[in-house]
Amino acid sequence: MSLWTPGGEVPVERNREGRASSGGPQPGAPAISEAALAEAAAAAGIDLEGLSPEERTQLETMMLEMAQVQAQLATTPAAQVVANHLGGFYELARIHLSQDPPRFDEASLAIDAMAGVLDAVEDRMGQDGISLREGLNQLQMAFIQMRQELVGDAPEPDAEAD
Repeated sequence: MSLWTPGGEVPVERNREGRASSGGPQPGAPAISEAALAEAAAAAGIDLEGLSPEERTQLETMMLEMAQVQAQLATTPAAQVVANHLGGFYELARIHLSQDPPRFDEASLAIDAMAGVLDAVEDRMGQDGISLREGLNQLQMAFIQMRQELVGDAPEPDAEAD
């Protein structure tokens, strides 16, 4: 298993014994090799020498948790992750439209981002693509209606609704 850091991939050893906060081995706990820990710390701008044993253990634990999340993400279909991000764009636009007064410029950016990604990948998203397109269309209509009511004009977000 490896961990991505700003400095590149760092191998994480899964079957070594970990360290207790006192620095001694903790049976059965996974650990990161000294070289991997040093490389990841350097990439993050962390001085290992300045860390207390507890801080060092926390760093190792955090790196292992990050590696586990990456492993889990690697087994998740990309379409599911993309759909989740598109849902985030939808929610972001909805939040900006629900402000008093609505933040049309911010909502428009989120709507355009959702439309752009969806335009590029919708045909590979299966049923999620269809549902997301319907949500985008509803969001665009709400944007236009709100803009007409509050401002008197209704320029559509840059992306066209299908």
